[in-house]
Amino acid sequence: MEEQISRELEAIKKMVQTWKGSYLREAPENGKAEYLVEDLSQEIRTFVHPYVRRFLELGYLSESEAREFLDGCDGEVEDLRRIVG
Repeated sequence: MEEQISRELEAIKKMVQTWKGSYLREAPENGKAEYLVEDLSQEIRTFVHPYVRRFLELGYLSESEAREFLDGCDGEVEDLRRIVG
């Protein structure tokens, strides 16, 4: 993977973590926050998946690299679910 692509993916990862942090701050005290988990998941599907797919199509990422990155994003969603669940 090229260094520039690696830096861009790191920036996307930080963006996803920032989104997760924002949702954590919005979580109600009663623990009924599954809607926040779904919102984070939707943001990732809407904004991150197409970006990674394009890197894959252009040959900047291999299938395994793209899957590993998206699995990491899914891990952020699951972490949010665990925390607010």
